[in-house]
Amino acid sequence: MPQITNKQNVYSGIRTVQSTSIELHEDLKPNTRMQMEGLKFLGILPVGKIQVAFFDPQYRGVLDNLSYGNEGVKRGQKRAQLRQMSEAEIAQFIQGIARALIPTGHLFLWMDKFHLCQGFKDWFAETNLNVVDLISWDKDRIGMGYRTRRSTEYLVVLQKRPCKAKGVWKIHNIPDTWREKIIKKDHPHTKPIKLQGELIRAVSDKGDYVIDPASGSFSVMKAAMESERIFLGCDVKVSPRNNAWDQGATIFG
Repeated sequence: MPQITNKQNVYSGIRTVQSTSIELHEDLKPNTRMQMEGLKFLGILPVGKIQVAFFDPQYRGVLDNLSYGNEGVKRGQKRAQLRQMSEAEIAQFIQGIARALIPTGHLFLWMDKFHLCQGFKDWFAETNLNVVDLISWDKDRIGMGYRTRRSTEYLVVLQKRPCKAKGVWKIHNIPDTWREKIIKKDHPHTKPIKLQGELIRAVSDKGDYVIDPASGSFSVMKAAMESERIFLGCDVKVSPRNNAWDQGATIFG
């Protein structure tokens, strides 16, 4: 077997994917907290033009399937009051994202422990997406659980075929266990801005597009804009102010 003597044969810090110009639908407003149905948003995106997508589906996998019954307590009320997505609707969202992504583009899909263990292949079975990696987010905060207490969420990394890393993924020191504490959490689905920003920078260039069809706290918008990317995203309900911009975070080690 030939020896690899040049690390550039394996890793590349230069992204060789070429971005193309995009003509946006008149209803799409970049770097704006748009109030819109997510499937409508995906339906008016240009096909095969988007570099990066994030998706945090709102489902009841934990609340119903594991029967915690915590909708009545303070910690579970906000999550339970959000409009829930069915499994079929989640699949529709992912199909719409897949249509919008460029070849080799990435979808970062937030996942709970229940679906990670039970399987989620049906969500992307009708797409040309493949799972290429997994990141664990240690929230440094104990959550619910009758047995072990949940302190971790998972980010599944999917790539639109052809799947490759060299020339596409340009940051190679991101750990697969990321510890980031959210200091202020005004939305049930607030996510780590620094992790999302690092992933955006790993698979895109300045001026590229980042989408999120279920934006929630709009933390992806902040991560994208801080990384000098263009954000497109929406949610069915938009609060009067963007709590994500007021969020503090601490990185540990």
